[in-house]
Amino acid sequence: MHILVVDDDPLAGEMTAALLESQGHNTLMANDAMGAVEQLDSHSDIKLIVSDMHMPLVSGTALLAMLREQGNHLPFILLTGDTPDEALRQTPGLNACLRKDAELAGNLEAAVQQALNS
Repeated sequence: MHILVVDDDPLAGEMTAALLESQGHNTLMANDAMGAVEQLDSHSDIKLIVSDMHMPLVSGTALLAMLREQGNHLPFILLTGDTPDEALRQTPGLNACLRKDAELAGNLEAAVQQALNS
């Protein structure tokens, strides 16, 4: 089983992947929405997507909407450097919206467990 990490910032993506791997998960990386779609087409064992919110061309929420339109209902966790507002947290199909801050490690672990168990 893999978790797909989507982030246009390679360092941020690698840090998220390293965090997930330290929690016992296997990860795959994509730098943008098109890379995410390619990874999803290539790996049938992806069970969760963790995506950055602010990416050029296709944002994390646009990626979520695109996947849902295509019938992909994998759990989806959105990461943002901003404080997520209630409207963003209530985005249909979104399992969690987490801020990239000092609490991310614990919050991400809890969100991943909840998403995988739902």
